[in-house]
Amino acid sequence: MTFKKIAFLASDTPVAREAAARLAKAFGDAPVDSADVVVALGGDGHMLQTMHRMVSTGIPIYGMNRGTVGFLMNDFTESDLLEKLEAAELTTVRPLRMDAATADGKSHSAIAFNEVSVLRQRHQAAKIAISIDGKPRLEELICDGLLVATPVGSTAYNLSAHGPILPVGSPLLALTPISAFRPRRWRGAIVPHNARIVLSIMEAEKRPVAAVADQLEVRNVIFVEVAEDTTQSVKMLFDPGHSLAERVLNEQFTF
Repeated sequence: MTFKKIAFLASDTPVAREAAARLAKAFGDAPVDSADVVVALGGDGHMLQTMHRMVSTGIPIYGMNRGTVGFLMNDFTESDLLEKLEAAELTTVRPLRMDAATADGKSHSAIAFNEVSVLRQRHQAAKIAISIDGKPRLEELICDGLLVATPVGSTAYNLSAHGPILPVGSPLLALTPISAFRPRRWRGAIVPHNARIVLSIMEAEKRPVAAVADQLEVRNVIFVEVAEDTTQSVKMLFDPGHSLAERVLNEQFTF
């Protein structure tokens, strides 16, 4: 792939902004809307923000780590950036769509590339009923929370909650409880990527719950529906041998 017009998007950290300034001076800095490729400089949080901004534009994103973990990023480079872009491998990912209703009767929608989670807001555990494709699967889950993770997000919060790692490109979602109290032995489920997951919040006034789609939070939800959004996607670029699929696989052998 050959890219002539590059747009640089940096996080708010000084190290990211300084890197963006140097790269823009060396390679030019095209307007985002007319760019052939967007180079995101920062950490995974900034990459998620960039993915949300660029969703369904068709413009690929090449991330370079100027943050901390950088799981979604490539190693930082300057002089050989054009060569790296030309050799990069393309991965297309789709987000989840969250549709939530709150106690005040309002509706909220958002997308998430990592996960949609429901989390207790106060000291009392949440009570959640789970149905999949219209069929009740768990009448009452008492827990601190529950999340629905994509393969891309399965190594993030999902893994910290002891959920399964899903290979990138697999037609699966992970449904993972957070500190389940009852049923105590339930460790979650793996469901098809096209499943329609409905989470009904029980005793919502007594046990308020917030829903989070990546970085967007909606409080006092009573109903949350999660499904793959087949109408939107993001193109991501990774260095050869360091694809997103390889990183997810390698994560399973890293201690």
